[in-house]
Amino acid sequence: MDIFPDFGAVGGAAELRSIVGALLMIVLVVAVLMMIISAVTWALASANGYLQTATRARIGLWVACGAAALAGVGVAWINFLLNLGANF
Repeated sequence: MDIFPDFGAVGGAAELRSIVGALLMIVLVVAVLMMIISAVTWALASANGYLQTATRARIGLWVACGAAALAGVGVAWINFLLNLGANF
C-alpha cells in the first residue's frame, strides 16, 4: 500500500512550504540571537555579582537552546513521518 499526502491537491502548496521555511528561519535566527544576548548577560552579571540577573540569563540561554532544538527536531520529525507514510 502506497500512502503519501497529495500536496498537489492543496492550492498554494509551494507558497505554504516557503512560508513555513521562512518562519522556521526566523525562529532559528531569534533563538541564536537570544543565545548570544543571554550568554553575554550571564557573563557580565556573574562577573559583577548580580546573581539574580545571572540566573535569569542562564535560564534564558537554556530556553533559547531548547527552542532551537525543537525547531530542528520538528523538521526532522515531519520528514521522518512523510518518508514513513511513503513507504507504507
